[in-house]
Parts: sequence; structure tokens; C-alpha cells
Amino acid sequence: MVIIGLTGSIGMGKSTTAAMFRDEGVPVHDSDATVRRLYTGPGVEEIARHFPDAISNGSVDRPKLASIVLPSPEKMRLLESIIHPLVDNSRRDFVTRCVAAGYRFCVVDIPLLFEIGGENLADVIVVVSAADAVQEARVLARPGMTKEKFLAIRAKQIPNAEKRSRAHWVIDTGGGIESARQQVRASLRALAQAEK
Repeated sequence: MVIIGLTGSIGMGKSTTAAMFRDEGVPVHDSDATVRRLYTGPGVEEIARHFPDAISNGSVDRPKLASIVLPSPEKMRLLESIIHPLVDNSRRDFVTRCVAAGYRFCVVDIPLLFEIGGENLADVIVVVSAADAVQEARVLARPGMTKEKFLAIRAKQIPNAEKRSRAHWVIDTGGGIESARQQVRASLRALAQAEK
């Protein structure tokens, strides 16, 4: 089975692209969705121990947590040391289930794949990308997003040009949904051919 590592910076259309792989019958492990699940269940107790002000009604209040960890690299590293092993376990279980089910491909959607040095987590790396202006417009359209917050998040991510240069395949989402869908299908066809 080929493990496809799907990544891309904020606002590039990675979640939409992951859905396109699902539409093609490829199972997808979504790291962001796993983190959201951990913030309402298995990760709450450990996060509460270190960041009690980020807990509300028995779950993690994401905006509160972000306001605590984003300004502090040390606190961000601490949070990552709590969350990343739990996400890793979830991803490994997912891949094991995909192998057992006989899938030809699976996707592990890892937003910070390069930032965590995770190239070895996949056989092929697909980067979702768009022009800077498209990225900024998409992100600033999100509720509660400010230019300052966007720039702070982007500053913590490896530049898009470097991600593109390190990818096996790039899906450019700047041309719209149908263009991106055709690129996803082309990537799967190419991978299937390479397997033969």
C-alpha cells in the first residue's frame, strides 16, 4: 500500500483536497480532526494539567489555548509534546487498518508534515498550494481571523515555495475546485502506474 502524505500551509485548500481523495475512494486520516477529537476527550486531562485556563466545560477552548501558546514557543512546544504522540498513535492505527482492509492507497493529512520532520511518515508527499494572494484572501475570510494572526501562523510554517520543491506532487488549488479535482485524479493515476 502507498501512503500519501498530504500537506500544505494554512489556507491552501488542503481539507478540500483531502475530501477529493476521499471522493476517489481513498481513505484519509485527518490530523486536524484527530486533534479536535482529542480536545474534547483523550487529551483534555493532560492539557488541563499544563494549561488550566484553556479548559471550558470539560473540553479545550481552542481560541483560549491559541492565545496562550501562540505567543510562546516554549508553551507551543509543550502542547505539541502532549498532542503529537496521541496523533501519531491514531495515524499508525489508521494505516494498520488500511493495510488490513487491502487498500491500494491511503492518505495521511498532516498540516505540519515538513515542520515536524515527518517526510518518513509517507511514501509519497503531495503538497497543496496556491498563490500567496489566494492564500491570504482565503484565510482572512475565516471568522475571527486577523492579518496579524495570519502572519504569525504563516511565519511558523515552512515557506510554500520550499514545500513545493520538496513534494513528489503538487496540487495547485488556485484554479478552482474542478482543476484541483483533475489534479488529484492525475496524481492517483500516476501513482497507480508507478506501482506496476
